[in-house]
Amino acid sequence: MFKTRFWGVRGTIACPYDSYMRYGGNTSCVTVQCDDTLLIFDSGTGILPLGNKLMENGNGNGNISVFFSHTHWDHISGFPFFKPAYSPKFSLDLYCGNLKKHGSSIFEVLSHQMANPTFPVPIDILQAKMQYHDFDAGENIKLSDEIHLDTCLLNHPKGATGYRVNFKGKSVCYVTDTEHKKDGLDDNILKLVENTDLFIYDSTYTEEEYPNFEGWGHSTWQEGVRLSKEAGVKNYAIFHHDPSHDDDFMDNVERDAKKTFANAFVAKEGMEIEFNGTASGIKFGKFDDKP
Repeated sequence: MFKTRFWGVRGTIACPYDSYMRYGGNTSCVTVQCDDTLLIFDSGTGILPLGNKLMENGNGNGNISVFFSHTHWDHISGFPFFKPAYSPKFSLDLYCGNLKKHGSSIFEVLSHQMANPTFPVPIDILQAKMQYHDFDAGENIKLSDEIHLDTCLLNHPKGATGYRVNFKGKSVCYVTDTEHKKDGLDDNILKLVENTDLFIYDSTYTEEEYPNFEGWGHSTWQEGVRLSKEAGVKNYAIFHHDPSHDDDFMDNVERDAKKTFANAFVAKEGMEIEFNGTASGIKFGKFDDKP
């Protein structure tokens, strides 16, 4: 079994409004299921419903790996509310690739997030078996003989990490938050996503909007199309939706993107993608009661 599910697809801040419900209002959280091994990418507010499902249903042996693209607020704000972290039945390995070179660590950031005066209980209250892993973006991570991850450094304030999950001849790439280059495509990203089955990319802005946000560390869906074509990407997920983009706006983005790359789609909260070994290699659906 190799599945990807979107639990939070929005960037910057959660948007709990009626006009955002078709695509979803939670911030970044994506899971990749490799047989019995669960990988979580980012812990925005989308990690709350994920945690609730894990507590209801259990998750294999309770071992979960969490990979942070970086630690800006919209990517970590859900972590203190992730129920498995409070349960001794779970073991959590947390990975982050952009803090080490700045003299910080993922433990330090998450501890500060849960410290007075901004949170009522400290990180010491967590009962899961916690292990914290800081690395430099660009290193490879081997979880098992069948699961290994490639990483690369992304262009974002204080850095971010892009990930490629490789499993039994298939791959998923999670690439957010990053700002594209002016003078050509980003070679680091091209190498990471070459021939991938699914490319999840920071598509916060349109090209018309981007000049107003240059230097903020985000990209456009049009750049995602260019990267997808050049790298031989099989499917491209438009991700990290700007809080000003409601459902109608995202409908238009998907329509326009498909005109230039047929296998582009806008990620929706609750969308599940299964890699089934067929010629098409991908199957879309909605998540059921199991995480």
